[in-house]
Amino acid sequence: MARYIFITGGVVSSLGKGLASAALGALLQARGYTVRLRKLDPYLNVDPGTMSPFEHGEVFVTDDGAETDLDLGHYERFTGVSARSTDSVSSGRIYSTVLEKERRGDYLGKTIQVIPHVTNEIKDFISIGEDEVDFMLCEIGGTVGDIEALPFFEAIRQFSQDKPRGECIFMHLTLIPYLAAAGELKTKPTQHSVKELRSIGIAPDVLVCRSEHPIPDKERAKIGQFCNVRIENVIAAYDLKSIYEAPIAYHREGLDTAVLNAFGITDAPMPEMSRWDDVVDRISSTEGEVKIAIVGKYTQLGDAYKSINEALTHGGMANRVKVKVEWVDAEVFDTEDPAAHLEGFDAILVPGGFGERGTEGKIKAAEFARTRKVPYLGICLGMQMAVIEGARNLAGIKDAGSEEFDHEAGGKRFTPVVYHLKEWVQGNHKIARKVNDDKGGTMRLGAYTAQLTEGSKVAEVYGTSTIEERHRHRYEVDMKYREALEAQGMLFSGISPDGRLPEIVEWKDHPWFIGVQFHPELKSKPFDPHPLFASFINAAIESSRLV
Repeated sequence: MARYIFITGGVVSSLGKGLASAALGALLQARGYTVRLRKLDPYLNVDPGTMSPFEHGEVFVTDDGAETDLDLGHYERFTGVSARSTDSVSSGRIYSTVLEKERRGDYLGKTIQVIPHVTNEIKDFISIGEDEVDFMLCEIGGTVGDIEALPFFEAIRQFSQDKPRGECIFMHLTLIPYLAAAGELKTKPTQHSVKELRSIGIAPDVLVCRSEHPIPDKERAKIGQFCNVRIENVIAAYDLKSIYEAPIAYHREGLDTAVLNAFGITDAPMPEMSRWDDVVDRISSTEGEVKIAIVGKYTQLGDAYKSINEALTHGGMANRVKVKVEWVDAEVFDTEDPAAHLEGFDAILVPGGFGERGTEGKIKAAEFARTRKVPYLGICLGMQMAVIEGARNLAGIKDAGSEEFDHEAGGKRFTPVVYHLKEWVQGNHKIARKVNDDKGGTMRLGAYTAQLTEGSKVAEVYGTSTIEERHRHRYEVDMKYREALEAQGMLFSGISPDGRLPEIVEWKDHPWFIGVQFHPELKSKPFDPHPLFASFINAAIESSRLV
C-alpha cells in the first residue's frame, strides 16, 4: 500500500511544484523505493488538449493516449516512470464524470453536491493503483486560496483522514521574497500562505521555500515557529543553472530525509546518486557548442516546446556539447528570405503545430535545410511541411498542401498531399473520425508501432527495425504520393505495420534530414537521451566542423 505525499503551492504560481515533485520522486527512487507521480489541475477544461500553447504550454501525451499537463513530462524525465492516463485529472474531467453518473442514475436520485460527490470522485482518482508503488506523489495545480482548487484541497484533507495515521503527508512550496530596499528576506508571505492552508484543515509537514538569496538559520527558525513546522523540515530551494541539478540540490538541503522522517521512516538506505552525478557532469563539462534554430509558430512561449527543448539538451549531454537554441518565428519567412535568418546555424528543427499560420515559413525552412545540406529534424507538422516542400519543388505538384489548410479556408486551394485521417488501427481496434467531430481527444493519440526500412538512416539511428513512439495529430501524409517523392530521393523509411501510414521520411542524398510523424521528444530523458536527438546533435557537430 502506497504512502501519499501531497504537494501544494502558495504565494505565487510558477514556483516549481512540478520540478520539486519530480526531483523528490527521483530521490526516493535513488533510495530504492518505487514511485508514481500525479497531477490534479483545477481548471474546468476536460484536459489541456484543446488549449492554446500560449495558455498552458505544451501538451504532454502518454503511451495510452492521454493529453496531459506538461508537468507529467518533468515526472517522466526525472523518474523514467511512464505516465498513464490515470496520472492526470482536471476539475473538468471530475465534474464531467460526476454529471455522467448523475444522468445514468448512479446516485439514485440524490442531490449532487461538491461534498461528498465531487470530493469522492477526486479521492477515487487519487487511490487508483495505490497498491503498485511505495510512494504516490500528488501535485495540486494552482495556489492555495484559488477558489477553483477548493474541492481538491478538501478531497486531500478528507483522504488523509480516511487513511491510517502516518500514511499521508503534505509538502507546501512557498516564496521567500527579498526586498532590496530593506535588504531583508521576508517570511510573512509564507506565514500567510500556511495560515490559509491550515484554515482549510491542512497542516504542512514539510515547507519548501523558493528564494534568490540564502535563507539564514534565524529565518528558518522563524518560519518553522510561525508555521508549526520543524526547522529541519524547512527546505531552501534556490535557483539552479540547470533543472537537472535539482535532485542533488534538494538532497543537499535534506528534502528526502525530511519527507521520510515525516513518515517515521528512519532506517532508509542512503540514496545512490551516481546517475545524477553523471547527468550534472555532462551538463557542466561540455566540449563545445552547437547552435540549433527552432522554426515554430509559438516561439513567444518557451513552454510551448518544453519537451523539445529538454530533448535537445539531452542530445547535447549524449555528445558532451552545449546546445544553444534560438527561436525563429516561421511567419517572418512569409516576407523575408530565410537565408538571412538561418545561415550560421548548425542544424534546424521544425516542430509540430496546428493550423495554417506559419506553415509557408516552415516549408521554406525545410527547403533551406535540404538545399544547403543543413541537418534537419521535422516533427509532426515539421515532417508534413518537408514532404510538401519536396512535392512542390521536386515532384512537380506545384499546389501541394494540406487538407487542414483547405478545411480552414473552406475551399480547395491545394492538392492534399497531407489529408485528414479518417480511420486507423490501434491494437486490435479500428478507430474512425470525421472532420466535424469534437476537437478534444479525437486525434491519433498515444504509442504506435512503426517498421523501419533496412539500411535507412533511422534504422541506423535506432539500431532496430521496429520502434514504438507517441503520436498527437489528425492529419497524415498520403501514401499515394510515395512513388513520386521516392523517385526524387525521398525515402519513406518508417511505415505503420499495416503499410498504410508513413511514419518517417528522409532524404537519401542528405547528410542528416529526417522527418517523423510522431513526437520523439516525449520519451527522451537526461539519463537516457532519445536516439534521434542524440544523432541530430551529433550531425550538428559535424555540420559545425564543415563551416
